[in-house]
Amino acid sequence: MSNVTVIGTQWGDEGKGKIVDWLASRADVVVRFQGGHNAGHTLVVGDQVYKLSLLPSGVVSGKLGIIGNGVVVDPEALLAEISRIGAQGLVVTPETLRIAENVPLILPVHGALDRAREAARGDRKIGTTGRGIGPAYEDKVARRAIRLCDLAEPETLDWKLDELLLHHNTLLAGLGAPVFGKEELLSYLLEIAPKVLPFMAPTWDILDDARRQGRRILFEGAQAVMLDVDHGTYPFVTSSNTVAANAGTGAGIGPAAVGFVLGIAKAYCTRVGEGPFPTELFDDTGRRLGERGHEFGTVTGRPRRCGWFDAVLVRHAVRVGGVNGLALTKLDVLDGLDEIRVCVGYELDGQPTERFPSAPAAQARIRPIYETMEGWKETTHGARRWADLPAQAIKYVRRIEELVGAPVTLLSTSPDRDDTILMQDPFEG
Repeated sequence: MSNVTVIGTQWGDEGKGKIVDWLASRADVVVRFQGGHNAGHTLVVGDQVYKLSLLPSGVVSGKLGIIGNGVVVDPEALLAEISRIGAQGLVVTPETLRIAENVPLILPVHGALDRAREAARGDRKIGTTGRGIGPAYEDKVARRAIRLCDLAEPETLDWKLDELLLHHNTLLAGLGAPVFGKEELLSYLLEIAPKVLPFMAPTWDILDDARRQGRRILFEGAQAVMLDVDHGTYPFVTSSNTVAANAGTGAGIGPAAVGFVLGIAKAYCTRVGEGPFPTELFDDTGRRLGERGHEFGTVTGRPRRCGWFDAVLVRHAVRVGGVNGLALTKLDVLDGLDEIRVCVGYELDGQPTERFPSAPAAQARIRPIYETMEGWKETTHGARRWADLPAQAIKYVRRIEELVGAPVTLLSTSPDRDDTILMQDPFEG
């Protein structure tokens, strides 16, 4: 049986939560391999709505969840999330959740620096969530991160905090923000240590055993390819690699284990925060998409910017993300539109191009080239069979396949787990 890796192909918020939840019910292990609590997945199961940020979506299905070394973990946010879903009847224990012992931690100083730098950027702000994700990843590559395993060694915390605060307090002071004292951070870490250390494990060994036993592993990505720190709309990106190739590195398993790569895409396009968005709509159609699609960020609550489907961007994501098949979500949001547009290329300085440029100034100058298709009046909401779709909706899906160079293997027609049309089983891919 093949493993499956799920990644977003736009700017996040494509409905990965529902798709991952649907796949998790058929998997044995679900792994988060990058990002932090700046990403949110909403899962609707019956009359319950679960909002997850750090926990792998498999916990809702009772499957073993693993937070890999590629994730940055805010221990306070993790415990709050465990408590929140516990109040909904889902109990997370060290038997159902394992966290890599070398995972970097997000400390209060990281969030403070994140927010201070964003404020200092003024009109050039990136649009971060202010939760310390970027500064925590910076500490990781600068080799001064405090990791989960360090919580078991107070003597290690002592000298590591000296090094970490030397750097961060200098930056905070330069930005005119309050600095942090060593004792307050040390006290915080020693207090939280016994609450999170029981979840610590050599997760790479657990995954290797699962692989050797032929168990199904689902790798759950956060954000999306266009927010990838290398391949996205830099600098308006996240601080980690969101592509499927990072699943192996971020989980501690070989690249061959990544398996079938399922890219998630909305039937239109949205973005939270700053940065280029060629197909963004500022009219009644854009507002309608936002209202019908309930487009508000799971983590931030910020309204999402809405626009037409951009085939150029998704084709780029298919290529650099190694996507084998697409899961197309929120098709029902387009119900009732007289016409639907798809971006099939750009115009840059009067010249046509089919590639999204890397340079920020060029990104700001591109203009979309649209292809217009007839809409449909019938409803697709809740459809569970291909035959239940209107003819024009089928034409729209087929045209997307042609433009992005990947087949649609799953089609989602509502937030409900069971309102899913399966054309190809990713686990059999």
